[in-house]
Amino acid sequence: MRRRPLPLPARPFPAVAPAVTAALLLLASPASAVPAVPADKPQVLSRWTQTAAASQDAWLGARAHPADWAAYGFDWSTDYCTTSPDNPFGFPFRAACARHDFGYRNYRAAGAFQANKSRLDAAFHADLERVCARYSGARKASCDGTAWTYYQAVRAFGATGETGPAQSTAP
Repeated sequence: MRRRPLPLPARPFPAVAPAVTAALLLLASPASAVPAVPADKPQVLSRWTQTAAASQDAWLGARAHPADWAAYGFDWSTDYCTTSPDNPFGFPFRAACARHDFGYRNYRAAGAFQANKSRLDAAFHADLERVCARYSGARKASCDGTAWTYYQAVRAFGATGETGPAQSTAP
């Protein structure tokens, strides 16, 4: 004896399947995806915060074109030399202070500040020494002494807690 197939009941919610499909397509669309930070962000940050002149030059080049690095989400803000003069006795320390701020702010955001602080401070000192290398005689000795004082200050007091609010994002 052969059985007869039972009739299928009418779909109780005929619009559910298309609605679910549409929602899944929207969720999977690239327009709704959050842009990912490039995987090499830690390497780029490290490359820009070393003691070598090439590291400083690379950072200065990137700082001149921060939009090219927007996907990385770097914090370019700076208060330069904080409460100390940016150009003490006419020595242009402003760029060195800005790079130092960049290192502090970005390593703090990455949760890797303490592990990198001494290197960031050493890079700051190297940047200051490169400024002083432009001088000779008593003027160089004065610059070297001022650079050493700035370096010792950041070693002792630099970002033991949170830094203050940024005052400028201008290069």
